[in-house]
Formats: sequence, C-alpha cells, structure tokens
Amino acid sequence: MSTVTEIEAAIEKLSPAEQRELADWLNSRLIDETPEMLAALDEGIRSLENEPTVPLEDVRRKIKAWATG
Repeated sequence: MSTVTEIEAAIEKLSPAEQRELADWLNSRLIDETPEMLAALDEGIRSLENEPTVPLEDVRRKIKAWATG
C-alpha cells in the first residue's frame, strides 16, 4: 500500500472492532502522553467519581432556559 486512498480502502474492509483497534493504535502514536496530561486525566476521573454531577436532561433544560430567558 503506497497511497492514502489505498490505505483508506483497506481500512473500510476492517470490522468495526478492528477499525477501533487501529484508531487506538494511531492515537497512541500521534498523541504524546505527558505526565501532566495523565495527571489531569486522573484528576478528571477522580472528580467524576467523587463530586456531584448534573444529569444531562437537567443541563439541557437549563440551556433552553438560558437561551430563551
């Protein structure tokens, strides 16, 4: 395979699971995982696990009210 078009055609033949595996592999090669980024992700996960959250429907209602208020 020598062109992007050929690669795209080959990717389209992969199963969804294989495409996800390829996407994950590409992302791991394209995104530099710095210690700071990993720490921020860990903090975000901790926040979601330990702090109160707002249900999506509540957010949608509030946005409608803000937009029309």
